Amino acid sequence: MSRMLLAPNRYVQGAGAISEIGEHVISMGSKALITGGKTALETCGEQLKESLTEKGLAFYQETFAGECSNKEIQRLVSIATTNECKVVIAVGGGKVIDTGKAVAHEMSVPVVVVPTIAATDAPCSALSVIYTDDGVFERYLVLPKNPDCVLVDTLIVAQAPESFLVSGMGDALATYWEADTCAKSCAPNALTGATPPTLSAQALARLCYDTLLEHGHAAKLAVKRNVVTSSVEAVVEANTLLSGIGFESGGLAGAHSIHNGFTVLEASHGKLHGEKVAFGTLTQLVLEGRPQEQINEVMSFCVSIGLPVSLKELGLSNPSKADIKAVAEATTAEGETIHSTWFPVTAAAVEAAIWTADALGEDFLNKS
Repeated sequence: MSRMLLAPNRYVQGAGAISEIGEHVISMGSKALITGGKTALETCGEQLKESLTEKGLAFYQETFAGECSNKEIQRLVSIATTNECKVVIAVGGGKVIDTGKAVAHEMSVPVVVVPTIAATDAPCSALSVIYTDDGVFERYLVLPKNPDCVLVDTLIVAQAPESFLVSGMGDALATYWEADTCAKSCAPNALTGATPPTLSAQALARLCYDTLLEHGHAAKLAVKRNVVTSSVEAVVEANTLLSGIGFESGGLAGAHSIHNGFTVLEASHGKLHGEKVAFGTLTQLVLEGRPQEQINEVMSFCVSIGLPVSLKELGLSNPSKADIKAVAEATTAEGETIHSTWFPVTAAAVEAAIWTADALGEDFLNKS
């Protein structure tokens, strides 16, 4: 029985790290495609290009259209190919990062990931989440390798609204609980097929959770003031590196499937990935019959930093039974990671768990 630990080839984090990017790209290719959203490129594009220029590297910049879809991936592949780019630099949030990884895969060239927010654990993984042009989850694209370099400038991350850091904590929150489920069930890792999770992956997943509990609230307050502290550095590492390695080598389970299920409801599209994953984590704990003490600990953490613990907080103020049934059916579709649990999972069971998690969340909020 094989085990596997996956990780980016190089991880760089620190205040002002963007000025070092040329040093890391120079060994990968002589010309880069730089892609990112308008805000991300305005935030650090000039510093990035200055660093590349200092190392004698050429580049072509193209603004990301906004959705990690097959159409956008092929558009950027065409642009990069036409301009003879030999490395892809993806700058911004989770969707542009996933798009950049997919573009580099299509072209068989290296990829450098530059997150400008710590909102998801997408940067370190050998995975791209593909959506339709309308933002509905479509499929996972499993890549043959992790990014060649992930570079996180915490000064840049700290300038973004704290809601992004909080969303990242919501995504990272699921890491330990999903890895623990996979360890209990010995289910094949969602991405590699290796089973069971390595001891290292389990330990990193637990460290991720413990780091969030210890530093999450302080990090949120610091980023609200746009400053970098030791707590900010800790949470950025938890959101990005620990969660990335933890989920990829530890496995995914219910929380992310439930997130995918919620994407079928247009009313949830305004919520960030990590916000839906956080509620998915609570639903997973209910579904698995975890002790109330553990559920309360997770709810308490969510409330302390502003993550949703009810359907209303997810933007679903009065969902119908048909709405939640549709979410549950999408959650339990064939191939979804919720089937990594140690017992058979049905749409009816997920539907019941969603309603129960919502009731527990509302009760917790009323008592707070």
